[in-house]
Amino acid sequence: MTIRMTASEIEAYLDEVFPQLHHGGRTYFIEEVGPMTARMRCDYHEKHLRPGGTISGPTMMALADLALYAAILAQIGPVALAVTTNLSFNFLRKPGQAALIGEAKLLKLGKRLAVGEVRLFSQGESEMVCHATGTYSIPAER
Repeated sequence: MTIRMTASEIEAYLDEVFPQLHHGGRTYFIEEVGPMTARMRCDYHEKHLRPGGTISGPTMMALADLALYAAILAQIGPVALAVTTNLSFNFLRKPGQAALIGEAKLLKLGKRLAVGEVRLFSQGESEMVCHATGTYSIPAER
């Protein structure tokens, strides 16, 4: 598959169409994209913590959703109205007090639907902290 957008092009695009993403400072970064894949990082920050000092579920959910969206955009180009239709999460273990890494892989990329999985890790650790699957609806070309 041909990559239609690079990591830096996707970041610039997200900055344009989702400027609220970085309200309070940038913490989400696209590290790389490849054929049917994307790797993102969420830097560790206290604003992402929940009671008990662990990274919150909503922070992990946002990273997984963003990583999946980045993998899709890398393949189809800048399509703002590609939208999440389903996300499912299995929280496997408490993440460490470190950046989170999200590794997205598209399992199917059709004309109207994309299905993928995202594996989340604490940076520097090999044990997965969360596994997510998701489906995106891709609008018909106009």
